[in-house]
Amino acid sequence: MTTDELGGGEVDVYDVIVIGGGPAGSTAALYAVRAGLSTLVLDKGVTAGSLGMASKIANYPGIEGTIEGAELVRRMRRQAEGFGAKFVQARVLGTWLEEDPKQIQSTQGIHFARAVIVATGSMGRAATIPGEERLIGRGVSYCATCDGAFFRGEPVAVAGNSDEALEEALFLARFASEVHLLSPTPQLQAEEHMVQEVLQEERILLHPEVRLVEILGDGEVTGVKVRPREGEEKIVSVKGVFLFLQGRRPITDFLGDQVNLSESGCVEVDETLQTRVPGVFAAGDVLCNHIKQAVIAAAEGARAAIAADRYLSGRKNLRPDWA
Repeated sequence: MTTDELGGGEVDVYDVIVIGGGPAGSTAALYAVRAGLSTLVLDKGVTAGSLGMASKIANYPGIEGTIEGAELVRRMRRQAEGFGAKFVQARVLGTWLEEDPKQIQSTQGIHFARAVIVATGSMGRAATIPGEERLIGRGVSYCATCDGAFFRGEPVAVAGNSDEALEEALFLARFASEVHLLSPTPQLQAEEHMVQEVLQEERILLHPEVRLVEILGDGEVTGVKVRPREGEEKIVSVKGVFLFLQGRRPITDFLGDQVNLSESGCVEVDETLQTRVPGVFAAGDVLCNHIKQAVIAAAEGARAAIAADRYLSGRKNLRPDWA
């Protein structure tokens, strides 16, 4: 990691920032740091991606028997960290990829890098919830760190069951009078220590196995309509709704129009996994061009890191090894 002057002050600049810490992101970090590149990984949590949510994995090379997806992700991360990669749990809010150095804004601040690897997977939502778009900025939010303080002393709802959702619910409990945690599954699919923290927090009220049907309000959020798996729909009165639900669409909202996306929202890359922006690469399910298997995502992470190393070494006209 180098220190550059920017805007009259000194900032730390990583050689590589990896956005996403699943099999693609963790493997990219491992290969980058092994190449001698200072590497930062920004990720929403172990269970934020599809591998981390998988209960059993039985076909990953080198792993005998079965293993929980979250444990496999942890092992990948520990290996990368063992060689010097730094992991920070954070949500990426925006990027400035054509700047020099490239800038990444997350819930933990602004980070700088000479190259970026996007490995955020495809757990994003394509469809919105009724009332969501109409009430964005009027009670609907996607970032508790950004907006939590606006709901001091008010009831709020958090929709989701991952590490990210629980982390945000715990943060909101500092401000809100009560936090209604709406989980679509019977059990919370997050790290056990975080689950225990949530269950012990008096201000967090868990609603298991409920579906968020509609966000209510005229001009501002007044409540949410939820449907339990068993039972009738009910309305929960809240002033804010924080959405951390998952779907099957590539997570690219933080990229804006800086890179080319396909009609289905997939990141478009060349044969070296580089986007149209020099020094910005992508790997894993965010590409949508393969069967969704952890081993394939990991392989693409390795390829992206190797390409990033070549780019940083001054080989501007990158070519794949087989070309």
